[in-house]
Amino acid sequence: MRLCANENVPGDCVAVLRQRGHDVLWVREIARGSGDDAVLAKAQSEARVLITFDKDFGELVFRRGKAASRGIVLFRLRKLSPDFVARRVAQILESTAEWEGHYGVVDEHSIRLRPLP
Repeated sequence: MRLCANENVPGDCVAVLRQRGHDVLWVREIARGSGDDAVLAKAQSEARVLITFDKDFGELVFRRGKAASRGIVLFRLRKLSPDFVARRVAQILESTAEWEGHYGVVDEHSIRLRPLP
């Protein structure tokens, strides 16, 4: 899967995803300090699903009309051990192929998908 990991995605998550064969562009490595608009545009231009722990992206897409057709996955996981979070993020992303074209919200108990405008 082609992913764009927002700057707030832990490094352990990025490492596990890469080890599992995913193509992950990590904002912390390529454009540290970028604003949400720039991160979303980068993910869109490179045909990557954006993964984040930042709920502001929903505002950008649903209220401000920013393009995000590749998909966004918002993780709302509690602060657990970095290793657990990394493994859980990878398992969740690999659990469905329906991320593209959707805004997904993931917590400890559910995955909610909403079609992107």
